[in-house]
This record gives sequence, C-alpha cells and structure tokens, in this order.
Amino acid sequence: MGKDKKEEAIFLRQKITLLRAFSLLIGSMVGSGIFISPKGVLKNSGSVGFSLLVWFSCGLLSMFGALCYAELGTRITKSGGHYIYILETLGPLPSFLFLWAEFFAIRPANSAVVSLAFGRYMLEPFFAPCAAPVPAVKLVSLLGYYTVLTLNSWSVTWSARLQTALSVVKLLALALIIVPGMMLLAQGHTENFQDAFDSQSLVLDKLPLAFYAGMFAYSGWFQTSFVREELVKPERNIPLAVIVSVITVIVGYMLTNVSYYTVLGTEDVLASPAVAVSFVQRAFKSLISVVPVLVALSCFGTMNGGIFTFSRTLFVASREGQWPPLFSMIHIRRHTPLPAVMLMFPLVTAMVCIGDIYHLLNFFSFSRWLFIGLATLGLIVHRHRHPELHSPFKVPLFVPVSFTIICLFTVAMSFYSDPVNISIGCTIVLSGFPVYYLIIHRQMSDRCRNLFCKYAFHFQYCGSKHPQGSGCWFVPRAHL
Repeated sequence: MGKDKKEEAIFLRQKITLLRAFSLLIGSMVGSGIFISPKGVLKNSGSVGFSLLVWFSCGLLSMFGALCYAELGTRITKSGGHYIYILETLGPLPSFLFLWAEFFAIRPANSAVVSLAFGRYMLEPFFAPCAAPVPAVKLVSLLGYYTVLTLNSWSVTWSARLQTALSVVKLLALALIIVPGMMLLAQGHTENFQDAFDSQSLVLDKLPLAFYAGMFAYSGWFQTSFVREELVKPERNIPLAVIVSVITVIVGYMLTNVSYYTVLGTEDVLASPAVAVSFVQRAFKSLISVVPVLVALSCFGTMNGGIFTFSRTLFVASREGQWPPLFSMIHIRRHTPLPAVMLMFPLVTAMVCIGDIYHLLNFFSFSRWLFIGLATLGLIVHRHRHPELHSPFKVPLFVPVSFTIICLFTVAMSFYSDPVNISIGCTIVLSGFPVYYLIIHRQMSDRCRNLFCKYAFHFQYCGSKHPQGSGCWFVPRAHL
C-alpha cells in the first residue's frame, strides 16, 4: 500500500465542468466592476451617451479577447493563462516580466480593489445615509479576503461550488437593478438621457482611463485559461463557456447602466461612493438593506475567482522554472496549490491598508492590458510558426490583430491620461529586467534545486512528470 501511494502521481484533478467554467467566468466578470466602474467611465468619457458607447465597446473588445484566448486554450494545453501563452509564443523574458508585474502590481492591486468594494458595500446598510468609516471598510475588506483565501487553501471542490452559488447571487443583484430601472424607463423617465452625447464634455486623452474602468468591469473573461488542465473536455467547453458568458454579461451590463442613468443624473453618479446603493435609495427603498449585501457577495465571488486562478499562474510558473519550486507543490490530500494560494497574503493586505480604489485601478490596468495585448500578439506569432497545427477552435485573423492594436494603443495613450500611476506601473515592469538576467537567466542546476527542496523545505522530488510533458511535481516527504 505504501509503495502504491509513493508511485501515485500528484496533480490537479479535472473537476471543472462546463457549468463550473461558466460560473467561474460569470463569477469573475460580474463583481465589483459594474458597481464601482460606472463612476470612472462617466468621469472620463464626459457624458451619458459616450459612457454607454464605452461600455458597449468594452464588451465587444472583451469578446474579441475572449475568443483569442479560447483559441489559445485549444492550441496550448497547459494552465497558466497570460503567463503560459506569452511563454509558449514569445519566449521566457516577456513571460517573466508579466509574472513579475502580476505578482507585484496587477494581482495585489486588483484584489485590493475588489476587497475594498466588498467592505464598502457590506457596511453601507449599517451607516446609511452616511458613508462608512474608512478604517471599518478596510477591516471588513481584509476579513473577506482572508475568508476566501482559507477556502481556496481547503478545497478546490468547495471553492468551485461557492463560485457557482455566487454566480446566481450576482445575476440576482443585477436583476434587482435592471427591473426597476426598466420599469421607470417604460413609464417615460427619460429626462437623464436628454443631450446624452455632449461633445463639449468629451476629452479624448481621458478615454483610455474610461476604457480601463470599463474593461475592469468585464475583466474575468480570461479566467478559464488559468485552469485549463482542470477543465473537463476543454476543447469544447472553453469556447462554449466563453461565448455564452461574455454575451450574458454584455447584455446585463448595458441594461444595468441604462437603469442607473434612468434613476440617477450625471452629478448623482459622480458624487456617489457606491452607485448601486444610491440607485436603490432612489428607485426601490424597500430593498435598501438587501442590494448592498448582494453586491458585497458579488465582490466576494470575484475575490474567490481571482485567488483560484492566480494561484494556478504561480503554480505553472514554478513548474516552468521561473518561480521558486515551493510554489509548484500541491497538498497531497486536498490537491490544492497551497503555497501559491497563500503567497499574495502580505501584498494584498498592504494595498488594502494604504490604497484607494480608483488610483489602484489605473495603477494595475496599464500592466494588465499591456501583457494581454502581448498574449494575443503571441497567438498571431504561434499561427505563423505552426501552420500545420490543427486547432479545434479558430477565430478570423482580424480578431487578434484588432484586439492587439487596440490594447497596445490604449496602453500608450494612458501615459498622457495618468502619467504618475502609469509610470509607477511601467517602472515595476522594467524592474524585472535585471532580476531576469541576474537570477532567472542563470537557472539553478538540477543538483542545487534538489538540495534546496530536500534540506530547506523537507520536500522530495516524486519522479512523476506533468501530463503535458514539462515541469516536476513535488509532494511532502512525510507522505511518500
């Protein structure tokens, strides 16, 4: 029995069905974004009409990106999302720079934004009509984040089930905003749509920030690529889950924003710290204590999806030799990448304590969309290098070309829109160059790596290969 246990390969199981993949995408996209981004989109687009155009354009752009990632997911069969796609198509240097920016800027800032939104909406019913105290918001934000962290360390199955349940809650929260708004619109409340396209209020150099806010709300369409190896029938389920979920979210977001503007004027939206709460106060006062809790649960689901997928990025990067071997280790009984799940704990805590939602949003969006653009550029390169490779799902060439150009153009324009935060994000990316050439480029020998695992962490190489043919799998010595 001991011998059989020793020879058993330890790996992430295929537990994510089509329904769970759909729930992961819906649960990741519909979160804090639709409840905090309307203010950022309106502020930087200038008017109601242009803001609705930005929302629709962001949805269309997200669909293009999602289709590109669906093809990448059928061509490259490893988990890891942006990281593994850049590594396999553009090489180790850009993939490490993404990993560097993802760890120090993108993921902790994104998690902090969602956590702060969770804390704000969770406390709104208790302090209305006044704003909740900032220290209380940050405390509740951290408690929510730590809860999700614990769950993802405990069980893949339970975190996936929670994501499914919270996806229903998210759609319910949107429905409670859409239905009253559509009823008022049908009754003739169209005064807030008068002169919707005010060209004088449009400032072109601010449009990239409007797109950043809108794309943040849609972000999550790429989440299945992080768990590719854990998907059941990925060649069929990835494209199907992506197309259905993105269309669902586009329709839901457009109707939600129309509902917001039916009830709230531009001044109301810009002055509101929590747009959904202000909406309910005007349109449906009987639900004033219900909707904020549903919104908070939506944010909770987004935190869960983010931790679930980012831990897989670190896991794969470690397996590829660009991150410490400790983070490729899996809990032998629970089959969760426990070290990778726990790594973000200190950085997210720091950003929640010192950060502001909208500054954090601009800060990490630069790096995120730079590397997403590079990943879709990699799809074009991969097609050119491997024309013989059969892909069960293939998009027209103009889709990755147009998506890549828009991403990189938006990133370049953002230097004019918010030079301080964008420069900080750019500096973090560039700081990865010396790290790569001093450490990663001179990789440790196999002997040193084995000694590191054996003596420093009391772990031992188990001898089994990753199903896709690269990387090592480690299990605790005590269980061998």
